[in-house]
Amino acid sequence: MQGHTIGKARLEAFSDGVIAIIITIMVLELKVPNGTDLGDLLPMAPILFGYLLSFVYVGIYWVNHHHLLQLAHSVNGPIMWANLHLLFWMSLIPFVTNWIGEHHGSVAPVASYGFVLLMTAAAYRLLALSLARHDGPRGRLANALGKDRKGKGSLFLYAGGTALSFAYPPASLAVYVLVAALWFVPDPRVEAELPADTD
Repeated sequence: MQGHTIGKARLEAFSDGVIAIIITIMVLELKVPNGTDLGDLLPMAPILFGYLLSFVYVGIYWVNHHHLLQLAHSVNGPIMWANLHLLFWMSLIPFVTNWIGEHHGSVAPVASYGFVLLMTAAAYRLLALSLARHDGPRGRLANALGKDRKGKGSLFLYAGGTALSFAYPPASLAVYVLVAALWFVPDPRVEAELPADTD
């Protein structure tokens, strides 16, 4: 199976389904306040913040994952496993989101959130490199990724944010927001390589 080429449509459809479930789980974790006034939402602010940040992260991965697969001609066995590896770490986002929402100032939840983000980013980079390797050194993916300074820098920031959580958790949250802001606009290198008729 290592050298066998497979159509990418099934992998993309499966990934979209898993990502949709991840978002659904996150929103189902939100509990309505006991009261009926807008002020009753204030105690939920950390939970809503965690949900918003995680929703943005999942959205960023969905958009960039879609663009990666648009550039890929096909996939193989190692790519399918790399994709499952990415989905595994993404599937933990609802869990750490709920934990950080309930205990946003505590070290363990903030560190765990950063660790999951770090591993998700590492898994995404592994998938991107696997797709580029399968596509060939002169393919569109290799050209789009280049030296991937943004991806490498993000790993460094996630690791730093996770370590920082043991000293001052709010600063770690600021780092996580910063990385999300850096990736909010899809990578122009990848978008430049997309065919004009991309969905």
